[in-house]
Amino acid sequence: MSTSTTASVSTHILDTSAGRPAEGVVVRLSARSGQGAPYGQGGDWQALGGSATDADGRCKDLPDLPEGTTHVRLDFAVEPYFEKKQADAQQDAPANRDSGVVFFPEVAITFAVNPGEHYHVPLLLNPFGYSVYRGS
Repeated sequence: MSTSTTASVSTHILDTSAGRPAEGVVVRLSARSGQGAPYGQGGDWQALGGSATDADGRCKDLPDLPEGTTHVRLDFAVEPYFEKKQADAQQDAPANRDSGVVFFPEVAITFAVNPGEHYHVPLLLNPFGYSVYRGS
């Protein structure tokens, strides 16, 4: 929950190739401070912990951001999700085997935050692309 001196973050993942939420994706949250610092010159990234997406593709228990956070990074470990999805598909239809390579094994999203605001950052995911946006 955001306060007047901190921001808060939430996310969810929709697998657009299946038209349903992506369950079981590990999401890690990191933060740094560095008011107005150019790329690479802010404070060091502080790993805050993480969560995994639930059956609705949501992470409802991401850690709170520390006071003074100016930048946030969400790291999505999508390779295990797609490997499991491919294994399940091969079990049902072995003739439809793909190369087994996951094109984007992880997705890292970095964004700026302001104290007192909530940031919902959905990830729209498919095997060969992704997009993100600031949701509500």
